[in-house]
Amino acid sequence: MKNNNITLFNFDSDSDKKTNWIKESIINQGMFLEVLSKIEELNENNKIKFETLKVIEIIKNPRKDNLGLLNISSNGDTAKVNKQVLLEDLNQIVDAQTIERAKYYIRRLKKSLTEIKTSKINDLNLNRWKEYDDILTDSLWILGKRDNSGAHNAGYWGNFIPQIPNQFLRRYTKQGEWVLDPFLGSGTTLIECKRLGRNGIGVELSPEVVALANKNIDSEENKFNVRTEIITADSTELNFKQELKKKNIESVQFLIMHPPYWDIIKFSKNSKDLSNAKSVEDFLSLFGKVVDNTYEILDKGRYFAVVIGDKYSQGEWIPLAFYTMNEVLKRGYILKSIIIKNFEETKGKMNQKELWRYRALVGGFYIFKHEYIFLFKKVKK
Repeated sequence: MKNNNITLFNFDSDSDKKTNWIKESIINQGMFLEVLSKIEELNENNKIKFETLKVIEIIKNPRKDNLGLLNISSNGDTAKVNKQVLLEDLNQIVDAQTIERAKYYIRRLKKSLTEIKTSKINDLNLNRWKEYDDILTDSLWILGKRDNSGAHNAGYWGNFIPQIPNQFLRRYTKQGEWVLDPFLGSGTTLIECKRLGRNGIGVELSPEVVALANKNIDSEENKFNVRTEIITADSTELNFKQELKKKNIESVQFLIMHPPYWDIIKFSKNSKDLSNAKSVEDFLSLFGKVVDNTYEILDKGRYFAVVIGDKYSQGEWIPLAFYTMNEVLKRGYILKSIIIKNFEETKGKMNQKELWRYRALVGGFYIFKHEYIFLFKKVKK
């Protein structure tokens, strides 16, 4: 990627083959900016609209490009942009009621194509924020089936869907930063780290599960040449700072936890496993130790996500998620968001929808169709 008002999007030599021509356009950036500048110099609104409509027609019908605005070669000063967003920006210019407003939209479009504006915690170009329509910003997540592409698989009970770490890594980390998952399981978080160019550390109690995680993570292509470190240990007892120091890692920039939902699924016979806690109080105490042990290594001002659900036992709904949330809030974090995520089917209820509906009607309860994602921010050092 070039800096200082050149090209925002670099891509390899076969990018043309990977381009979705319905959704994307590859523009000749220099020529496109030149045409926009000429339109900006016009002093009649009708002429601005007329010339902009010519550009719109070319974007819609590339074969009519007689200005050299589109470039289907990756050689030269080219940029891959979202076609729909580009058309929306151009139509704003056409629909402007005054010359001043039209020129404002032109300048904004030029800026979006030449300048990169990012925050301290991610790589998203905020000048092109409309293009990130797949990044969720609402507190209700209606997600489809889990992503089973590449190294991801649903063979491990209790693993969370890859879309969750994918969303968080893109919003709350930059490429090359460190992500920590103290309940690694089969490796979902670290697979997403490799895909997105983040370094990842995972801690897992069970050696058998570590072997599975290693197999899954190793099968994912490491196109960004990032590091993935897996530690076989008990996160309630591990000295994370000391362990990271051994690996020349000073701190992490994002923390994500998907602990057992107490004893809903027994993951092992190990007494240190949170799924074997004898009571909800014991579960919360063990979880709190993990929060304590990881607190110092997360940079101040960075984010921490917990994915967890509730439990139903002996006719009573146990709000395990909110108990867990409170454990975090006791420890120098503030709550940024509560996200409700749907799930349609679990292994325990697979092909038993009618049975569970009958049980709900008889027992006077509602069937679990959601889990919680709590997003925290570290505010104290």
